[in-house]
Amino acid sequence: MAVVDTTNQVTVDTSKDNVVIMKLLETVPGGRTLDVSRPGISALTVLQAGHVIIRETATGEFKALGLSSGSYETLPASHTYAGILTNSVLVSKPHAAIMTRGTVNESADLVPYAIPAAAKTALKVIQFTTE
Repeated sequence: MAVVDTTNQVTVDTSKDNVVIMKLLETVPGGRTLDVSRPGISALTVLQAGHVIIRETATGEFKALGLSSGSYETLPASHTYAGILTNSVLVSKPHAAIMTRGTVNESADLVPYAIPAAAKTALKVIQFTTE
């Protein structure tokens, strides 16, 4: 079960979030606390809006897709693509709103990691654009 430390008082720059998430039509109701133990995630301070979110099929737990060498890792076994992080959050406080329908601006200067083609295919009602 994912746990959050609520004593940290660090500010997150969210100035690009509304540019990355161009149109938000539907989210996972109530949001989720993410498991941030995937490879490469614990080394980050902030998960930026536009990060790919996955879900473990056995437990239903939502997780940030791991990173390796500056790009997303492949989807782990027994996981599915769940959506896209709508707001930048501290890794130490991963309270997440997860887009399941809408439009994402995946321009390189906004989203630090190229969204995998398999995620784009699986997330059928999310449009990915570079405008």
